[in-house]
Amino acid sequence: MLFLKFGLIGNPNVGKSLIFNLLTGIGVEISNFPGTTIDMFSGNVCYQREKFEIVDFPGIYSLDGVSEEESEVRKCLINKDVDILIAVLDAAHLERNLYLLLQIAEFEIPTVVLLNMTDEAEKSGLFIDAEKLSEIFNCEFLKTAAIEGRNVDKIIPLALNDAKVPKYKVPYDSHIEAAVRSLQKISGCKRIEALYALEEIGDDTELLDSAKTIAEEIEEQHKMSVHQIIAANRHNIAGKISDEVSKKDKKTTSANLDRLLTRTFPGVPIMAAVLLSTLLCVFIVGSFLEETIVGLFDVYLIEPLFTLGLSPFWEQILYSLLIAVEAGLGIAFPFVFVFYIIISVLEDTGYMTRAAFLADRAMHRVGMHGQALIPMVLGFGCNVPALMSIRQLSKRERFIASFLITMVPCSARTVIIAGIVAVFVGITAALSIYLIVFILIFLTGLVLTKVAPGEQFGMILEIVPMRRPRVKQTLKRAWLHMKEFLFIAMPLLLVSSVFLGVLQYTGVIQAFQDIFAPLMLSLLGLPDYASTSLLFGILRKEMAFETLAILAGTADLGSVMTSAQLYIFAVVSVLFVPCVSTIAVLYKEMGLKIAAVISFYTLCLGIIAGIILNLIFSLV
Repeated sequence: MLFLKFGLIGNPNVGKSLIFNLLTGIGVEISNFPGTTIDMFSGNVCYQREKFEIVDFPGIYSLDGVSEEESEVRKCLINKDVDILIAVLDAAHLERNLYLLLQIAEFEIPTVVLLNMTDEAEKSGLFIDAEKLSEIFNCEFLKTAAIEGRNVDKIIPLALNDAKVPKYKVPYDSHIEAAVRSLQKISGCKRIEALYALEEIGDDTELLDSAKTIAEEIEEQHKMSVHQIIAANRHNIAGKISDEVSKKDKKTTSANLDRLLTRTFPGVPIMAAVLLSTLLCVFIVGSFLEETIVGLFDVYLIEPLFTLGLSPFWEQILYSLLIAVEAGLGIAFPFVFVFYIIISVLEDTGYMTRAAFLADRAMHRVGMHGQALIPMVLGFGCNVPALMSIRQLSKRERFIASFLITMVPCSARTVIIAGIVAVFVGITAALSIYLIVFILIFLTGLVLTKVAPGEQFGMILEIVPMRRPRVKQTLKRAWLHMKEFLFIAMPLLLVSSVFLGVLQYTGVIQAFQDIFAPLMLSLLGLPDYASTSLLFGILRKEMAFETLAILAGTADLGSVMTSAQLYIFAVVSVLFVPCVSTIAVLYKEMGLKIAAVISFYTLCLGIIAGIILNLIFSLV
């Protein structure tokens, strides 16, 4: 049975996802950060005993761009994949939002328009004449404030009963209009198809060839591209309409923190303090929760297991399962959850867009723009959520970011550095490992900027308004992220743990250790049991440290290994293949090929770094 399908369309950060949540009850991420909705989400709503489908399109600024999101939405509109459009505009930034609405109108799909965030517009003294907008576009405009639930109940009835095809047509430059008419006569295409053909968009090769010849003549006359001419015409009309329907109360004033947060001084010191405080909070609170949960696991589950008198096989399998659950809930969960709470608060306040603006220049050196700062920071807590958050980047930047984030020393790697090197070698030596990793991340980024496919784009990031975070929304978004971790990474962690348990029971692990003993000793200068520790480190990074102590027969590693061996082991463990959870998310976000390439690259990087360090230490 086919349902009537609505499409939610609008700029990033206009409240589409919140409206989608309110209408469908499906939890998708909402934040005060542009580009939250990267994928298309679909949900159902029931109204007067009838079922309807709602599609939440990713936020876009235009429909004639080349980004993946713009192409996908444009394709849906051309194919008429939705029956009715619900265009969501930010009332506080009307002119920019009208630019997109003018393009939506050209697709001739029945539409209703929501003037959302009218509460913020009114607070800033801005009043929009919705009735006048309805007259101009010949379709219904509804003022909403989704965050307060204002008029949300009227959206579906309005879309069902009053959706109309917008009649407004942008009067383009006379040469563009003449070109459109000519192309329509030549090929019998629609006006929208002719316009896009002039901008080299479309699949009809004959139409594109004809449009190219005409476009070259227009560009020669105007000394600018057809795309620029069309965009300028739309911007002019959007500005004119905005001025016509807007009234600003000049007496209203608001504090402007942006002068402090977006300038080099004091913006950079503030950003450094915020990031450092975030990391410290995650480490301190996360460590406390980790210690508590792991302690409960050991006392109430793992220790009683060995008193049950099970056969060695089942004891090994159950032990592997408990270790995996402990790794997920006791190690990753506390750090990941705390990190998401803090990041959610920073996003909701609007600070993250300002930090991304400040970091833009530095991030360009490694092939990304400032928006990639957020996933990189997340990586210090846990690589898993960091990789999940690269979806808002372009395809090229996702490729680079997936490599670099995998190398960021997460909290689990910090346990290795602190527990092995800081304790038995020294704090300076421990800090030097961070320096080595940061240099390798920088060099990897430099190389990837040369070989990564695709074009590097500049950052066009909207500076969102500063808002007070809402507790319910912050917790809900953190939980949405945790659901992905619990339902995607955890099952893989459990399966992998049982698999390793079987290998250990059947003696495969010992055979593996015997095979790699020469490599450990001759190339890395490490004892043979180091290979098993590195293998367990793939399951969970801290396990490399824990397994090393078990196999060495003592927690006093300084008594059985030299300082050089401890240092080399820590560097190799930190750079070595990422943990199973990270590989699983890499596979989900980037595909099998890139997940395999990154795993192989980090494997080589760790081994080569260990060999070089062994050579240096042997010469000293």
